Amino acid sequence: MGHKHNQHRKVKRKIRGGKPQPHEMAENAGGEARKHLELVLKCGSEGSRGALLKAIGEIKIPGIDVRVISSGVGGVTKSDLLMAGTGSKLIIGFEIEVNKAVEMEVHNSDVEVRLYDVIYKLVDDLKAIGASLVSKMENERILGKAKVVALFKSCRKGIILGCEVLEGRLALGDRFTVIGAMGQLYNGRIHSLHIERDAVESAGAGRKVGLKIEDFNRVAIGDYVECTKHVSVHHVAWSPVPGVIRMQGNLV
Repeated sequence: MGHKHNQHRKVKRKIRGGKPQPHEMAENAGGEARKHLELVLKCGSEGSRGALLKAIGEIKIPGIDVRVISSGVGGVTKSDLLMAGTGSKLIIGFEIEVNKAVEMEVHNSDVEVRLYDVIYKLVDDLKAIGASLVSKMENERILGKAKVVALFKSCRKGIILGCEVLEGRLALGDRFTVIGAMGQLYNGRIHSLHIERDAVESAGAGRKVGLKIEDFNRVAIGDYVECTKHVSVHHVAWSPVPGVIRMQGNLV
């Protein structure tokens, strides 16, 4: 029974041109299924088609694969509508128009057609649409930034950073990163803060504060300390609106 089911799946995949479906990708990888934004691309010239295929192929969105399932030169056709219906129901047109007969077909379909004449606007829109399909994204917010102005030896293994807070605040429990000339040097959490000899819970802009680091001493005067917090950002997912939209800006 299982063998027949696998054979049936292989036959269906062959009919579709060999492209695995989202749930099949999860089974094949043994992990969580990624979401897909699958679109049809129509362009006014072969040169613009090649440039856009390259630009779209370079779009990177965590958890989202942006795919062109069909591309061509010339106006949108009924065949394009049928093809778009097998994907995310989105047709992207660049430097083309849609004739009235096809536009009527679009309005009677469940496909959205977007027309552009500027590449960067087109790419920005696709990035925004793709990002909206992620239920939530983790963004990093900077809570405070300080500059290392002095270094002190600690009685235990490690050092104390003498920091001047430049903006925001440093506080107990914050995640922090030490950043040097070559990039990130150290990541940890603030377990103690001192202003002179007094233990404090936080220090704001303009204050000088001591921050202890254990088991690491490759910090130099002039390096920076950034305190950050992960923030979950929820999006309203894009869904196709049947019709032809002539884009005037980066709208979603």
